[in-house]
Amino acid sequence: MYIVVDERESVAAQYVQGFGAEGVSARGLDVSDIRTWIDATPPQDLDAVQGFVIGDCADRTAFTAALRGLSRAPIIALNETRSLEQTLALFTAGIDDVVRKPVHVREIIARAGAIRRRTNRSDAKPASTPDKSGRLTVHADGRDPEIDGQSLLLPRRERDILDYLARNRGRPVTKGQIFKAVYGDLDTAVDESVVEGHISKLRKKLRMRLGYDPIEAKRMTGYTFVG
Repeated sequence: MYIVVDERESVAAQYVQGFGAEGVSARGLDVSDIRTWIDATPPQDLDAVQGFVIGDCADRTAFTAALRGLSRAPIIALNETRSLEQTLALFTAGIDDVVRKPVHVREIIARAGAIRRRTNRSDAKPASTPDKSGRLTVHADGRDPEIDGQSLLLPRRERDILDYLARNRGRPVTKGQIFKAVYGDLDTAVDESVVEGHISKLRKKLRMRLGYDPIEAKRMTGYTFVG
């Protein structure tokens, strides 16, 4: 999920639509709502954010510092004009990249991915999560998971759910957290039947290939990647 912040609602909506066309969930926020959103969003929902796109708005250097303190997701600023002083101020505030508009969302996604890869390398953290047996590997870069070295082709929603569960290995997550992470909708009431349907199909495919279920389900607790 990407968060798009711009004081012009139409501009934010355009980028949200662009992300949607690429099969990536996104949500637009007005600058007046960003601080409330920061304070109200649980840490696990923040973990689901793949990147922040900051357009034209007042005090973006100020709330960038607040974002950086809560999330390690890439923060990309969009500028309409070339200004060395403004660019330097944004980098100083914690912005990861500054891009001049117009820019296609594909480029934003690619830049955010490059930032995450650099961060992963600097932290010496693998971009993939193997299970305890070493047979199942879940990739964090959008690739299908692999079982015994062979790709397991999954629909995008099932792949995103597996990635989210693997990133929270050993920690139970609720259907609501999964819904928000995968669909990028933090306000709409959670449709638990949608989550249950995707996870049921995902677990069946994993059991058929692995012979065991790496996802544990507990009533009132949620789902846990235990593989």
